Amino acid sequence: MKSKKSIIEDAVSTLQLEAQAILGLIENINDDFVKIIDLIIASEGRVIVTGIGKSAIIAQKIVATFNSTGTPAIFMHAADAVHGDLGMIQKNDVVICISKSGNTPEIKVLTPLLKQAGNVMIGMVGQSNSDLALQADFILNTSVTKEACPHNLAPTTSTTAQLAMGDALAIALLNARNFNEEDFARYHPGGALGKKLYLKAGDIALKNEKPSIHPSASVKDVIIEISQNRLGAVVVIEGNVILGIITDGDIRRMLEKHSNLADIKASDLMNPNPKKVDREVLAMNALDMIKDNNITQLLVTDNGTYFGMIHFHDLLQEGII
Repeated sequence: MKSKKSIIEDAVSTLQLEAQAILGLIENINDDFVKIIDLIIASEGRVIVTGIGKSAIIAQKIVATFNSTGTPAIFMHAADAVHGDLGMIQKNDVVICISKSGNTPEIKVLTPLLKQAGNVMIGMVGQSNSDLALQADFILNTSVTKEACPHNLAPTTSTTAQLAMGDALAIALLNARNFNEEDFARYHPGGALGKKLYLKAGDIALKNEKPSIHPSASVKDVIIEISQNRLGAVVVIEGNVILGIITDGDIRRMLEKHSNLADIKASDLMNPNPKKVDREVLAMNALDMIKDNNITQLLVTDNGTYFGMIHFHDLLQEGII
């Protein structure tokens, strides 16, 4: 078995080679790259990304990134293309064909067919004199000096270069489309990422009870209201006006100071300046307010009136934290 030092050296060497390969792509960001961005932006169709072997896997990731950042894209496996999948390509679609060598049999069969159909073809290729490079309308040069594989065989550095070039395309397209956080939220409604961009304080408050009590209520009634609604607090309200908030911490501090509770009312216990947030404020911004003020509960209002309450644990459960 290899030594610890040798294992670390292998890992570091791999990362260094791949990092150098990515930096080497910078000189390939040229006028063709700009024309490709302009072409895709102006296209009324989609981006079809195809490849074979490891390049096909990279193609799928690029498609996923395109779709999530505002560029409609479809993956087409190069081997399946000549067995019927060519039918997915429409006349306005732009095709990106990915291959390290540019000379694999499947690519050689596919490229003339794409040319016959009249689609613009972009070759993301590692050899500038390959069949793919010669057939392509535009070239994205992803050539690398060597693979990280010690035998210079397993696609490692080359696929990293392809992946990075795909990301460069996606981000350039994103910025060219003025794709913003609201757009991103529309394409990512699920999971913590989407929730950070669209979930509002009011959405969370609607899932909770709405604990409230009159300022003249007794300590017993306050405790019952807090316990029943399981938010650790109750809002003191009269009419439709928020007067303050009482937390379970306020109750504990009161019990430490007083033995006679008969004359103590909710108005005596409340904090008259509770932290509030409008229902339309994003949940992630509500979380910032909770953290900044070192509190657990936050009142949610609707045009200044009491709408509900959110708890720190609500944000935890939603995955906002």
